[in-house]
Parts: sequence; C-alpha cells; structure tokens
Amino acid sequence: MTRYRMIFLAALLSAAAPTLATAQSGSPTLGLQNWPLPDTLSAEGKAAAAAAAAQAMPDPLPPIADIRSFIGAMQANMGAALQKRYAVRVEETSIAGVPVRIVYPKGVTELGKGPVLLNLHGGGFAIDSGSLTETIPVAARSGIPVVAVLYRLSPENPYPAALDDALAVYRALEKDRTASRIAVFGTSAGACLSAQLVAKLASMGRPMPAALGFLSGSADLAVRGDSESWMPGPGFDWVTAYAGKTAMTDPTLSPIRGDVSRFPPTLLLTSTRDFLLSPTAIFSRALTEKGVDARLVVFDGLPHAFWAYMAAPESDQANELVARFLKEKLTGK
Repeated sequence: MTRYRMIFLAALLSAAAPTLATAQSGSPTLGLQNWPLPDTLSAEGKAAAAAAAAQAMPDPLPPIADIRSFIGAMQANMGAALQKRYAVRVEETSIAGVPVRIVYPKGVTELGKGPVLLNLHGGGFAIDSGSLTETIPVAARSGIPVVAVLYRLSPENPYPAALDDALAVYRALEKDRTASRIAVFGTSAGACLSAQLVAKLASMGRPMPAALGFLSGSADLAVRGDSESWMPGPGFDWVTAYAGKTAMTDPTLSPIRGDVSRFPPTLLLTSTRDFLLSPTAIFSRALTEKGVDARLVVFDGLPHAFWAYMAAPESDQANELVARFLKEKLTGK
C-alpha cells in the first residue's frame, strides 16, 4: 500500500457522519478523482491532494484489528516526526482511570493548574487516527498542553462509552482549574464527540469550557448533508455501531437537535472537497442563529481533515488558526 493510499485511508477512516452508514458503491462521485485542483492551493497541497484523490479505498477493507494496527503505526511514525519538528514532549498516562496522551509544548513540564486543551481524536469512533497528529502542532503553536483522551472505541464499546471517558477526564481536569481554563477540540469523529461533550455538560447545568474547536464533523448523525451525497465517503456502518441502541436523534448524540444556545465560542473548520463540509456549515449556522460566537473557516480544494495527516502549508495554516483561537479564548490574548 503506497504512502498516499495509506494517508487517504486514514483520512476516510477519520470520518464520522451518517455517510458511514450508507454504502457508496452504487452512488456516483461526479468524477472527484478527475476534477482539476484549483490554483489557489500551494504546490505541496496540490500534489498531496492529487495523489490522495487518485487512490481507491482498499476493497475489501481489512479487518478492524488490522486497520487499528496500521493506523496506530502511522500515528507513531508521523507523531515522531512532529515531535522532532515542534520539540514537544509526549507522556502516556491516565486521568480518572482513562488512558490519555499529554502533549507538553517546549518549556512546559506539567499540567499544574493552568490552561489546558482537551482533545478527542478522530477515527470513526473505531480507531485512533489523530491523538498525535491533531495535537502536537496545536500544543506547540498555542504553548498550552493538550490532553488527548484515548477513549474506548466502538463497535466493542458503543455510545455512551466514549462520551463517558471524555466527561471523566474533563471533570478531573476541572478539579484543578475552572471550566474557563479548559478548551475542547477534535477532528471528524472527535469533532462530533467534542460537541457531544459540550451538549452533555450543558444538560448537566455545568459551566461551559472556554471554547470549542469543531474541526470537520457532524452535529446531527440522523441525516446527511448535501456534500455527503456527492463526495465519496467510507461505506461501512461505524456510526450505527457507535450509536448502539441510542436513537440518532438523541439531543446529546446529535447536539443540533437540542438547545445549543449555551455552547461556547466555536471555531469550525472544513474544506471544499471535504464530504463533511455540509454538516460542519449547518452546525455553524445553527450556532450563529442561537447567538453563539461561531466562526466557520473553509479551505479551498482540500480533502477531509487534511490538517491531521497532510504535510502542506495549508495544514500549518489550519493548525495555527486552531491554536490561536483556543489560546485567545483561554487567556484573553
């Protein structure tokens, strides 16, 4: 399997939206693989996007255990390169009995009682496709440590197992600092889970975190948006496996179906060739309609969750936007 097929698989496996529950084999993709990439992209971005788009998903998909092993090795390899580039330290430990990875930026040696970023990684709720690649650049660029929750995965552990793990770590962090010194972010499945965590806190009457980074996800697992109908996505049933016996319309599982008026300032990222473009934009609109400070940033011509796996200037720009937004909301700077 080539490197770009590997990263394309990783990108698709990081998705978490209703499109996962609907096989795409009989649906037209309108020639995405053949559409010319825009000149608005950097040379590096264009090359990486073209190479990734040219690769087909493995058919049949490997067993889930093999996918986890493969993506885990890729996280380790890419994470090692990022650690060297950004001079961060990664500690594997546990908080509230939940395994976590803590990324300490240069000059920071402990969590203490200061600001912290809580990350919920992508991976279709079924693999870890981002606990290093999503976190290291943000920790280094913000100067704030990141706690990446290695939550229980589906299908073995359906909802609300992952949410329970996220909540346990959040509540433990809250013992040493106020909620205003915690920000939450995640990509793809992690974006969905991040919004679910905020919705759960709101339903409990808990103080809101300082900010939310909702990076290419869906806040409504019950329906598909337009972009999901014509851009190719994974054709396997991981969202249904994640939801388990919970209705997709549950207002915590699908926060847009509940009251989002208490959500904290939220940065939403997506891109024009991201099949979760529609649900990300729809959630931004729903937040804005309720008076929430919601900022939607759409990159041009790049695929789903590109910032978590693609080496290009646009990835640096996306990670800088996330780091700056979360830091501003945490520290007022």
